[in-house]
Amino acid sequence: MQGAIARVCVVVAAAILNHPLLFPQENTTLPEQDEMLMARMREHEARLEMEQARLERELSQQESQQQQEETSAEGGYSWYFWSTVSFIIFFTIEMCRGDLADTEIRPSEDEDIFSETGALTPRTMVLDKDILRNFCDKCTYSSAHENWRVREFVEGFADDLLESLRSACDREADMEVWDFVGIGSMFESWKVCKPLTCDLIVPFSPPDPYSFQFDLWCSPSSDIPPDMQGCGKIKVSRFGEGEDGCLCGSANLGEDMLCLLHGKNEAIQVHRSPDELLCSRNTPFLGKDQVMKWFQISVTKAWGRISHKYDFEVTFRNLDAAGALKIRFRSGKVIVLNIIPVVQLGDSDAYFVSHFPSDGDSSPDPLWPLSFAVYERNLLKLFTKRLPQNSCHLHCLQIVTFLHRKQTGLTGKSALTNYHLKTALLHLLLSKRPSAWGMVSMEHRLRDVLGLLQRSLQEKRLHHVLIGNSRVPADVRLPEIIQKAQPLNLFRSLVLQTDLYAATVRHFQEMLRNAPALIQEYTPHLSNGGVHHRLDDSLRSPVTFGV
Repeated sequence: MQGAIARVCVVVAAAILNHPLLFPQENTTLPEQDEMLMARMREHEARLEMEQARLERELSQQESQQQQEETSAEGGYSWYFWSTVSFIIFFTIEMCRGDLADTEIRPSEDEDIFSETGALTPRTMVLDKDILRNFCDKCTYSSAHENWRVREFVEGFADDLLESLRSACDREADMEVWDFVGIGSMFESWKVCKPLTCDLIVPFSPPDPYSFQFDLWCSPSSDIPPDMQGCGKIKVSRFGEGEDGCLCGSANLGEDMLCLLHGKNEAIQVHRSPDELLCSRNTPFLGKDQVMKWFQISVTKAWGRISHKYDFEVTFRNLDAAGALKIRFRSGKVIVLNIIPVVQLGDSDAYFVSHFPSDGDSSPDPLWPLSFAVYERNLLKLFTKRLPQNSCHLHCLQIVTFLHRKQTGLTGKSALTNYHLKTALLHLLLSKRPSAWGMVSMEHRLRDVLGLLQRSLQEKRLHHVLIGNSRVPADVRLPEIIQKAQPLNLFRSLVLQTDLYAATVRHFQEMLRNAPALIQEYTPHLSNGGVHHRLDDSLRSPVTFGV
């Protein structure tokens, strides 16, 4: 009996030690190696099954003999104990199979994507390490050299513009505008493509005695449709509305009495109409269209008050966006500035935005998309402290966004956006060790980002990196309701829109096919000890300000 139990333990240990999920192979990128590995695994599994069947027969025979010989109960209990242990071990491995497959990003999976159609994969792309290094050096120098000057100018101009806007507003009747917050690629230090674009969000709040109340898509009592996940409603309510009346409203307190909850002028304040509070038609909810009109008019008036101080032209480049401005200097240089009115979600760093600059189709009124751009910026800062000093994560994002922009210029727009590219990078940063992001690993990490995007397109699923993601560090300090929410699929629109999905897949495949040529074309080549600049004017020219 003891010998049989020992043989069972040996079989269990062999199965555990040879399980592919516990000890994955390092070099499994070639399809031939994958097939050979799978064949060996199947043979090994067949041998284990045969051995298990043989042991079961032997154990059954021994058990019969033990029953006939009236063996002690201790041996039976030992057999049940080891059987239970074996079952638990195998059951645990099987249950962990899905989790390990989801959390571990394996290069071999990239080769299976679109394999039936023979599509190009990131693993089969031809990328030269020296060319990649030269490309990143040029991009890093250009962005670092110019972006800080652009940010400094934009921040000073925005401060002046918003101060002028506040001075033109009626503080007792109009919305109150707060200080701006810089978000996006310019403030995350990975902006490469021109024209230089700065995104600023500007929180605003209603005049007293009104306030905002929020209904998120993930709230238990929310009535927001499933296709509008990630959005919320903003209700404009008056202080004390819906509550039991205050004593000052139902009793005559006399002229010398003052309510501590309501100001002395509260009784003579006039209830404002929904239009004055920028609500959607016939609703108490804040309307994006109303906010857009108010903000555009306010910005126009504010610029008119300070335009004499500046020697450049400011115009609205898109009337469908609240504060999409274009600054053109006399030298011909252009800076794009997106000033976006937002509503802060309580005391968090999440904001309801009237529109995203890259959105072609915005959600309908009165649904406001919720932005976590500040949390994403803080997450990148947190990674910067943990990664190697000269890490490649931002270089990878710069290269991918550069390729995406160039391919968009060749084949037109698709459902893929820079936000999807950044989301893929953040997922990889959360799943890989910090030491894997050294500069020497840039080629591998670039292939990982492209591979994750390709796999996400195949599955039509790319989860938001912060919503319902247990891997997000606690230092980011997300609101609890966002931590516990169900994951949000950023590729949800591709599930039903087959034409859009097909166009996006073609766009991505063409981007992979053209990537080596584009990177080589826009990289300065070393020749006879000199540098031959083949970058276009948009990447080559410095920015000068006519201020």
